[in-house]
Amino acid sequence: MAMRPTVLRHTIIIIVFSVVQWGFMRYILNHQLFNLDTYQRIVYFSTSSFLAGFLIISALIYMVLKGNADTQNFSRLPLPMIQSMARGVGHLLYLNNSSMKRTTTLNLKVAYPNLTESERNQLIKASIQSQCMTYAESIKVWGSSPDFALKQIKNVYNAEIFIEALKNPNGTLGVVPHFGNWEIMNAWVNQHTAPVIMYKPAKNEDVNRFMLEARQQLKATLVPTDETGVRALFKHLKQGGFSAILPDHIPHESGGIYSNFYGLSTFSSTLLSKLAAKTQCSVIGLTCIRRADNSGFDLHFTELSKDINSKDLQLSVDTLNKEMERMINVA
Repeated sequence: MAMRPTVLRHTIIIIVFSVVQWGFMRYILNHQLFNLDTYQRIVYFSTSSFLAGFLIISALIYMVLKGNADTQNFSRLPLPMIQSMARGVGHLLYLNNSSMKRTTTLNLKVAYPNLTESERNQLIKASIQSQCMTYAESIKVWGSSPDFALKQIKNVYNAEIFIEALKNPNGTLGVVPHFGNWEIMNAWVNQHTAPVIMYKPAKNEDVNRFMLEARQQLKATLVPTDETGVRALFKHLKQGGFSAILPDHIPHESGGIYSNFYGLSTFSSTLLSKLAAKTQCSVIGLTCIRRADNSGFDLHFTELSKDINSKDLQLSVDTLNKEMERMINVA
């Protein structure tokens, strides 16, 4: 498919500007203009070099993503390259006072108050970079075959918990907190069952279509995050099916109660607890953790407390939050 002329022109302009400003800075430094001292020369050259590299990489990513109407362009890049670019973006978000950094800092202060400032800063940076990598990896998975996702999985821990849970005639609910990479795990899960998954459309139509087409390559049935979707989930569970829910989000006013989470009274979702109480389905924990050396992913299945199935809604939600804390702390 031909490159869009406007995108190509913008890319060339950005790259030319990057090289010119870097060359101009080298000229200034080589000819000792403006009477700069050694410290200033180092700072200006480093800043100019970093800016040039950042702009060139950004221009190339822009060209890949917007060069033509094919949304899969980005996913054609090698995974290590995608991860490296995502880490770079994460590093920049860490250096700046981004909303992601502010939110991550607040969350980690609450969750791990005993960390030293140095330890917390290291964890903040690692968390931001990991979030950026997860977003980028998901796009790579969406644009690839399910076999690609399966090849990224190196170890599966406690798979018997999942297999045994699927035998429950009342169905199975997977608790999937917002960390790790669900898209990788989804490919493995679909080898064993045909899940019904609640789905919130993306704001960008191209991204939304791309994501839908990718997820529908698998056995999964996608349903909206509304009453229609809840009824579909309930019906699927009653038929002995499997679904995964990400319960650690802020629910609508009618869909939550206050419960302790990392020492704070937090407005917590009741959807999973209500479904578990009504159906008496199996409830297990699912996580997909990236290896420290970025060589792949490990899947973890966790047996959770039966109190999540309690008809006492407060007890169920309190227990679910405690179990999510346990899953997060292991990661």
